[in-house]
Amino acid sequence: RKVCRNCKCGQEEHDVQTSTEEDKKVGKLFEDTKYTSLIAKLKNDGIPMYKRNVMVLASPVAAKKDVHTVTYEWARPLQGKASQIPLAKRYMEMIPKEKQPVAGSEGSQYRKKQLAKQLPAHDQDPSICHELSPNEVKQMEQFVKKYKNEALGVGDIKLPNEIEMEAKGKGKNDDGDRSTTAIVGAMGDKVPQPGSKYSCYHCKLAMQEGDPAVYAERAGYDKLWHPGCFICCTCNELLVDLIYFWKKGKLYCGRHYCDSEKPRCAGCDELIFSNEYTQAEGQNWHLKHFCCFDCDCVLAGEIYVMVNDKPVCKPCYMKNHAVVCQGCQNGIDPEAQRVTYNNYSWHAAPECFLCSCCSKCLIGQKFMPIEGMLFCSMECKKKMQQ
Repeated sequence: RKVCRNCKCGQEEHDVQTSTEEDKKVGKLFEDTKYTSLIAKLKNDGIPMYKRNVMVLASPVAAKKDVHTVTYEWARPLQGKASQIPLAKRYMEMIPKEKQPVAGSEGSQYRKKQLAKQLPAHDQDPSICHELSPNEVKQMEQFVKKYKNEALGVGDIKLPNEIEMEAKGKGKNDDGDRSTTAIVGAMGDKVPQPGSKYSCYHCKLAMQEGDPAVYAERAGYDKLWHPGCFICCTCNELLVDLIYFWKKGKLYCGRHYCDSEKPRCAGCDELIFSNEYTQAEGQNWHLKHFCCFDCDCVLAGEIYVMVNDKPVCKPCYMKNHAVVCQGCQNGIDPEAQRVTYNNYSWHAAPECFLCSCCSKCLIGQKFMPIEGMLFCSMECKKKMQQ
């Protein structure tokens, strides 16, 4: 499973991937695509590595005769021109502060989590999937090739009028230099705000001509997005590093595009390429992966209980998750009738749901609950308080 055995949370919550591993994953995604300019192959093993652009903005601190710098762990290249650094800075300002990929910040952690969530390595690499048959490997390779050719894209950052010029054939689409960019004084620059004749494809609100817009080649020149509106139509999260999948007029992240094409196993989180799988609790499962999330026993034909949307066998439920009866202090069987009041539960049985003073059965009767105790009358309550 792609979850922690102890706490059951996903890999991205534990930040298990290093920056190098992330760059290798994205590098493999861009391999054999038109975006090969974004990758470089390592000389020792030929592994494609993502040439992630790092942007450093610097401004003098007059009082201290020093330079203050802000490092962005990712920034979309802007044709390698220093004159376009203010546009890159403005782009970062237009996305929520908590999502700006500043090194060592909350936004940096957000980017890493989204890389893990939106672009699962097991959605593109059969070698890291769980026991695929030769036929399933072939199907997956064809599926990956298809979405690379038909859906995968990387957004570009431009001024709206520049995109309009390109649409008329007066401009060129150039990915530019992807090395680290630094400039002193850029953090104080301003971008003019003229009137606008453009609107955002997502929110439909006006887009300022002097502000950067995101353009997605597969969507066409007639569609632009505000930086904060370039999001997945399913999870509504910013598309990490502007990597998108375009399908039927909508933007998807990698995960949710694949979900729209193939069933995904709720157990191992991998796409299902076999014709034989099961559906349970509104989710899809490999036949051998519909098992208890506590002990991994197969649940076919067995009683199970859903705990936080995960199936758990009855023995594990009783041991680890069952509600405790206030009467007998034993776990309550998931199939047993119970009485619940506030945060307390009882077996719906005469020997458990009874007056804490006189032991009168309270099933179908009025009762007075006091901190987990039950009373049939004021007299019994007063006796216990004496």
